[in-house]
Amino acid sequence: MVNAGNPDYRDSGLEFPADFLLGSATASYQIEGATHEDGRGASIWDTFSATPGKIVNGDTGDVADDHYHRLEEDLDLMKRLGLEAYRFSIAWPRIQPTGSGPANKAGLDFYGRLVDGLLARGIRPIATLYHWDLPQALGDQGGWTNRDTAYRFAEYASIVGEALGDRVATWTTLNEPWCSAYLGYGSGAHAPGVTSRLATLTAVHHLNLAHGLAIQELRHVVTNEAATYSVTLNFHVLRDGGHQSEEAIRRIDALANRAFTGPMLTGAYPQDLLEDTREITEWEFVRDGDLEIIKQPIDFLGVNYYSTATVRMWNGRDVRQNNDGHKPSSGTAWPGSERVEFVAQEGPYTAMGWNIAPDGLEELLVDLSGQFPELPLVITENGAAFDDEVREGSVHDVQRTDYLRRHFTAAHRAMQRGVDLRGYLVWSLLDNFEWGYGFTKRFGIVHVNYETQERTIKDSGLWFAQLIESHAIPEYRPSVGS
Repeated sequence: MVNAGNPDYRDSGLEFPADFLLGSATASYQIEGATHEDGRGASIWDTFSATPGKIVNGDTGDVADDHYHRLEEDLDLMKRLGLEAYRFSIAWPRIQPTGSGPANKAGLDFYGRLVDGLLARGIRPIATLYHWDLPQALGDQGGWTNRDTAYRFAEYASIVGEALGDRVATWTTLNEPWCSAYLGYGSGAHAPGVTSRLATLTAVHHLNLAHGLAIQELRHVVTNEAATYSVTLNFHVLRDGGHQSEEAIRRIDALANRAFTGPMLTGAYPQDLLEDTREITEWEFVRDGDLEIIKQPIDFLGVNYYSTATVRMWNGRDVRQNNDGHKPSSGTAWPGSERVEFVAQEGPYTAMGWNIAPDGLEELLVDLSGQFPELPLVITENGAAFDDEVREGSVHDVQRTDYLRRHFTAAHRAMQRGVDLRGYLVWSLLDNFEWGYGFTKRFGIVHVNYETQERTIKDSGLWFAQLIESHAIPEYRPSVGS
């Protein structure tokens, strides 16, 4: 049954093209474990997780989903779900334990086995070079506040590209550099836990520079002529919160979105961003030639979307609201725009406290398509955390299935409006280490028992498998007992 235009986005039967790529995604530190094995060096997340008070329950990624030792089992699981693509990230300290120097053969061999296992099962490998696990040795030298880190990243990209470039179908340089810069060096909620406005903006630029340098290196060493190149950004979809909201939206859009799309896609930082942050820095860390390096041709833009944000300017009187959806910390994720309020939004909510707004995804895709009409888009992450339980061998996650159905509908509607959307990767394949929240939040379409490491496909995973098989949004029928 098709309810085209249903206002709640609960349509069924909508069909996606045969070449529309359907898959799932994970990240190395969140699932691999084996943090001290086979020559892997320490990352900033190993250090941060081991610091008392940083992670809920003192959790760490030391074991996580033990994916490093359960690779074949997890590959078979992907095949069972029918995944057409799998987006994984490579742990930099597994390749270069100190962030520079020769490659660690055991690390390259692991990812070689992963890529070969995917290809053997007919699954397209999508490799992300950086999903936040910076080698601690580079962190000790300033991390992303140190310009040299961008050049070390290019060296690392060259090593990995040369080793896997004959087989990997798609390369992504960075995942969500906003989180790396603003949560890692601004709010302090993420590793390395720095709280400095200047460090935040410096890190923004060096991450952008690293992206451009890595694309250059990859195109030089990758031998697969059909390979494609991309970057993944987490976009903030902003809504009117009242008092001077137009100004608030402009400011946050500049910091969260245009600080990356500007240099990467147009070759310039937005002038209003530079003005908003003038009291912090003159952006003297941007050197001649940097913007030309950053603006590299890419084949598609990766889009991560989970929820919206409602903003306004603080009126100077009432208690300031800060419901920006991120784990509270002592610093600010919004350098130069601390007077912006993030207003509590209407529900329903996921277990993260994020509002469920499929219309925001449609709005975002249409907006990006309008800004960059020649650039294809891929949803590289979308999903939801809920409090799941295994009951009699099943996980009846009605809310997640409904969430996915509504967001796939939003994606389809965007395509009907002319958006060149090429694929959709559900976050996440497995329940995993959710950064500052440890193991208390479950995003997976597969449940993981962290004590036994048993995997159980949730109802949402079974529903997604149906969608992959038919390339159409299945009519949703809640499981018996749900």
